[in-house]
Amino acid sequence: MLMFREKIPASWVEKVKAQLPAVLVDHAHLERKAATTAISLEKYRELFGHVGELNAIAIEELQHFQLVLNLLKERGIPFSQPFPSHWITGLMRSIRHGARPQVIDHLICCAFIEGRSCEKFQILARELAPIDPPLANFYGSLVESEGNHYATYILMAREIDDAETDRRLDFYLDLDATLMREPNPHPVLH
Repeated sequence: MLMFREKIPASWVEKVKAQLPAVLVDHAHLERKAATTAISLEKYRELFGHVGELNAIAIEELQHFQLVLNLLKERGIPFSQPFPSHWITGLMRSIRHGARPQVIDHLICCAFIEGRSCEKFQILARELAPIDPPLANFYGSLVESEGNHYATYILMAREIDDAETDRRLDFYLDLDATLMREPNPHPVLH
């Protein structure tokens, strides 16, 4: 797993635990967006050979979306509008234009989102265990999938241009650290 340069703020866990319904709504939207993003990556010529893998990721993300929707229904939480994620927006705004630079950056941004999800789901599995064991188990069950998606996106970027991927990973590690230090008042996963 990628070694991020900035830790998740300690305050994040307490904010999430205090507002679990809103976080679950946010999580549903993130899974939906992850599915549509995997499909949108299929537009890149450099990824035509990976359409099957991208479809598999999209299907898995849609399954996760449905699982979160089921949790919302079971818990009587209405599906509603998501809060904005300054972290995700900051990553995505940095994507360069031009075929090869754009696809490499897009894949790295997707990898970072999946990598941070993997990390945060591990924390939630641990922290929610004493107060909400079913939800803790749910988050624990998603960790491997998020890690696999992270690795898949990084490997796809490296296949396009290994040296450029290394350069951009360094850039994105710095950007991620900067964005992680910016406070987010909303109860969101990212």
